[in-house]
Amino acid sequence: MGFLTHLFWPWGLIVQALALVHFFRRRPDGFWMYIILFLGPIGAAVYILAEVIPDAGMLGETFKMFPRRQRIGELRDTVRVNPSAGNWEELGDLLMDDGKLAQARDCFDKAVAARADSLDAFYRRGVCAVLLGDPLGAIPDLELTYRKQPDYDFFRAGGLLAHAYAQAGRKDEAETLFRWVTVRSVSSETYLNFAALLETEGRKEEAREWAQKVLDKKPAMPGYLRRRERKWFRCANAMLKRMAAG
Repeated sequence: MGFLTHLFWPWGLIVQALALVHFFRRRPDGFWMYIILFLGPIGAAVYILAEVIPDAGMLGETFKMFPRRQRIGELRDTVRVNPSAGNWEELGDLLMDDGKLAQARDCFDKAVAARADSLDAFYRRGVCAVLLGDPLGAIPDLELTYRKQPDYDFFRAGGLLAHAYAQAGRKDEAETLFRWVTVRSVSSETYLNFAALLETEGRKEEAREWAQKVLDKKPAMPGYLRRRERKWFRCANAMLKRMAAG
């Protein structure tokens, strides 16, 4: 193994690093971590063949991380001399995709202040607020988006608004909106947020039904969609185990 690592230096380490980046971003089965770390470049290559290459779209997303961060750096320089709404919004989008939600939210604040006619800036600022645990801050932006376009982002705007209502204690409004959205959308995120609301109200049987709906979609999904939905499958399983234990 040491001979092979030396032979393919530094490409073996690059392959291993890329495999680890993909693993931490996508969180497949945990045993892959040991294969990548303990079998070195060979284990990483096996992981890429089994988990990454079958989904070329997700592979592309992994590699996009590097030019995205380069573009973020360029835009940070640009907004110093040209703080236009479009530049702030693009920077916010990229920071949001990079997981820097607080920074992204600040960019959307500036985009909205510069030009208050971009529905996407309001919506994405609201999404950041929800994901940062600030439902009261999210509600006005998501209400604006939902009021103007109820099916915005394939009904995710309505689903997140319902979730924000629930987090803010407005549970009747949340349930009404959840039921409206779930008739029109099969979003796992929305199903699980609705299940969480029902669980907090002690309606565990209903909550279990909605969590199970997420898992019931899995057998009919093509491989690339199952990979994209992994985190929701994990959340659904965790929720079902928690309610079973309780």
